[in-house]
Amino acid sequence: MKKKIHYYLFVLPFLALLASCSQDVFDDYYARPGYLEDPIYQQLEERGNFKNLTALITKAGYKDILSKAGYWTMFAPNDEAFTKFFQEKGISDVTKVDSITASKIVKYALVYNAFRTEQLSDYQSGTGWVVDQAFRRRTAYYVGFQNVTVDGTSIVFLDSNRNGGYSWGVSASNITTDNNNKYLSYFEKEYFAAQALNASDYNFFYPNSTFTDFNLFEGSIKEANIVAENGIIQEVSQVSLPLPSIDEHLKVSTEYSLFNELLQKNLVNYQFLQAATDVYRNFTGKTDRVFIKYYDATLPFSPNNENFLKQADNDGQSDAYTMFAPDNASLQKFINEVLLKHFTLETLPKYVYQDLFKAHMVIGAVWPSKLISFNNGLDEDLRFNLATDVKEAKVLSNGFFYGTNKVQASNLFYSVYTSAYLDPKFTLATRLFNDGSSYREIISNINNKYTLFLPSDQVLRGLGYDYNVARSEWNYTSPVNGAAISGANARLRLLRVLYNCIVPTPENELNDLSGSGIIRTGDLDLPGEYIKWSNNKVFAAGNEVLGNTVNILGFEDQQNGRTYYIDKLLEFSEESPGVDLKNLAAPAGSQFFNFYSYLKNSNIFTATGDKITGVDLGTSYTFVVPNNAAIVQAVKDGVLPGNRTTGVPNFTPATLGEQDLVADFIRYHILVTKTVSDDGLLGGQIETLRKSSRDEKTYVGVLSDKGVLTFIDAAKKSANFIPAQSNNLADRTLIHLVDNYLLYTE
Repeated sequence: MKKKIHYYLFVLPFLALLASCSQDVFDDYYARPGYLEDPIYQQLEERGNFKNLTALITKAGYKDILSKAGYWTMFAPNDEAFTKFFQEKGISDVTKVDSITASKIVKYALVYNAFRTEQLSDYQSGTGWVVDQAFRRRTAYYVGFQNVTVDGTSIVFLDSNRNGGYSWGVSASNITTDNNNKYLSYFEKEYFAAQALNASDYNFFYPNSTFTDFNLFEGSIKEANIVAENGIIQEVSQVSLPLPSIDEHLKVSTEYSLFNELLQKNLVNYQFLQAATDVYRNFTGKTDRVFIKYYDATLPFSPNNENFLKQADNDGQSDAYTMFAPDNASLQKFINEVLLKHFTLETLPKYVYQDLFKAHMVIGAVWPSKLISFNNGLDEDLRFNLATDVKEAKVLSNGFFYGTNKVQASNLFYSVYTSAYLDPKFTLATRLFNDGSSYREIISNINNKYTLFLPSDQVLRGLGYDYNVARSEWNYTSPVNGAAISGANARLRLLRVLYNCIVPTPENELNDLSGSGIIRTGDLDLPGEYIKWSNNKVFAAGNEVLGNTVNILGFEDQQNGRTYYIDKLLEFSEESPGVDLKNLAAPAGSQFFNFYSYLKNSNIFTATGDKITGVDLGTSYTFVVPNNAAIVQAVKDGVLPGNRTTGVPNFTPATLGEQDLVADFIRYHILVTKTVSDDGLLGGQIETLRKSSRDEKTYVGVLSDKGVLTFIDAAKKSANFIPAQSNNLADRTLIHLVDNYLLYTE
C-alpha cells in the first residue's frame, strides 16, 4: 500500500504539468475563430439603435442565451419601433416595461433556426425544402400553465397542442417536447407570387399598412440578413406582442361572446393528466391537479392548438386554420328562427353543435382572394361576401379570424334534411341519415331539389322499427307475422324504406298531390324505386300488397324542396313480380291474360310463390308485356305456339322446342338491372333476361320521354307502351303493357 502511495505522489505532479501543456494546445485548437461575427446580443448592442430591445433582453433573462452559441432568427424591433410602441401603450420608457411583457416581446421575436429572408418563404419539410410555400415560423414563446374556473372550481390547465387531444413529452420529469409554441406570420413577395396572392390579401388584414417586399404583421424589414454567430437578425419596424390564438381571441371578443359561449359549453373538455401534474409540481412546488383543455375531436381543429396538423413537424410553416365567427345579433337571430323551433339550447343534440361549428371552420388559411377555393368542415363552399359580411379580419397566432354579421348558410339548416335534423320527433330517421348511409349528403344538398316523405319515431316504432342504443343496432319486428331481425339486416331494411321516401323533384313535381302520377325515388346517380300518388295519398309497391296508402299529415318547405310528414311508410314489396302479373291478368278481359297464361305454363315458372327463373327479389327489372292482340299476332307469325291461321294461343305446348320458344320469348320481354318509365330518366340499349344461342347477352332499345315509352327489338320493330295500363308497381320493378311483341333475331 505504501509503495502505491509513493508512486502516485511521484506521478501526479508530472501529469499535472503535462495537462497544463495540453490545455494550451486544446484551447488554441478549439478557440472561437476570429472571423466569426459577434453573437446576436453583442451585435444588437454594438449597432446602437437597439437600446430598448437589449434592455428587454436583459430584463427577460435572455442576455446569456443570445450571447452564446445557438441557431436563431431574431426579428429585432429598432428603437424607432419602440418609441411608437411606448406611445401606443402609454409607457414613458423601457424601464416601465415589466419582466413578463419583456419576456413576451423577446421570445415572440425569436424564431427557431436561422433564416435569411429569401429562405423564409420556403417550407422546411421533412423531405426537403419546398420553395415559396411558407408564410409562418414557430417562435420561442408559449403560454404554458393557466388558470380557469370550470363549474365554479378553479383549475390549472394546459391548452391542447393537437387537434382533439394532447401530445405530452417523453418523460414526466421533463418539460413536454412540444410546448404549443406560438407562430408569427409574415408576408413576402415570392410567397405571394407563388400563391397568386396580391396586396389586397395583405391589406384586408392590415388596411392602414403598405404591402412591401417583406412585411412582418403591420411592420416591415428595415435591414435584412444581419449575420451573427448564433443566427440571423432581421431589423423590423414594429414591436410585436404574442398574437392570441383563435381560442384566446374569442375569449376576449365581446362581439362574438354568444358563439364562444356555445362552443365552450358544448364542445370543450378538461381532462386530467398526471404527467402534466408532475411537471407542474416540480417547477412550482404546488400540488394542483393539471388538466388539458381540448376541443371535441369531431371538429376540424382545436382553436387553442398552436400547431397545424402535425402530419409533419414543420407543417405549421406552410398553413394555418381559419374560423368565421358570427356576431351575437346574427347568431341569436339564427338560433331563434332556425335552431330552436323544436328544441331549447339545453336539449339541442350535440351533433347539431358539432355541425354548427364545423360550418364555420376551415382547415387551411383562407386568403381573402381565395375564398371560393375553400370548403368548410362540412365540405361546403363558404357562403360569405367579404365585402358585406365580414366586419373584422385578423391574423392570429394559429390562423385567420373573420368576424361576420351572418351565419354560414349551411345545407344542414336550410334543406329538407333540416325537418328531421332539428326536430326531436324524428330522431330515428336522423340517426339513419347520419350513420354513413350518404342519405344526409343527398337530401341536404341545397343545389338540388328534393321531396322528403318523413316518418316520425312514433310511426317507425309502430311499424316495427327501433334502435337499441345499448347494443348500437337496429331492430325490426314484422307487424304482420312477428318475425324479428336485428343488426345489419334490420338497418338495410329501413335504409330501403327511407330511400323510397327521398324523391328528386327539380320542378317541384310533388308540391301538388291532388292528381295522380308516378315518380322515381332515390338519388339521380343511384336510382331508387318508383312510387305513385293519387288524391293526396302516396304508395309504393309494398303498400299495394298490404292494401294501405300513406296519408300526408302536413308539410314544411325548405330551401331545396318540401318535406311531407306521413302516417305510414312507403313499403317495398316482398313478393315476386310473378304475383303482380297474376293479379293484373286475373280480371275478366285483362290485356295481360295471354302473356301471363304462357308464363304460368312455361318451364321458367314455379307456381309456388309465382317465381320466375332468373328474376330475383330486390333486383331491378322492367316487364314489357304485349297485350292480347300482340300475343295473337305473335302466334300467327309463328313466334309462339298456337294456331297460326286463327292466332289462338297454345298455352301448354307439348314439345321441348315449343317450350323453349315460349321461355325465350318471355325472357326477351324482361329487362334486367334497370327500371324504366315514361319519364325520360333512362334509355338506350338495355339487357334482357334472354341469352343468345352463343350464351351472349341480348338487348332491347328503349326510348323514354315525358309520356312516351317505346321498346325496339333486334329487328328494329317497336312496341309502344299503353299509358292507362302501364307503370304497374312490383318489387323494384315496373310492369308495362305494350301494343306489339318484341322479337329477338340472331
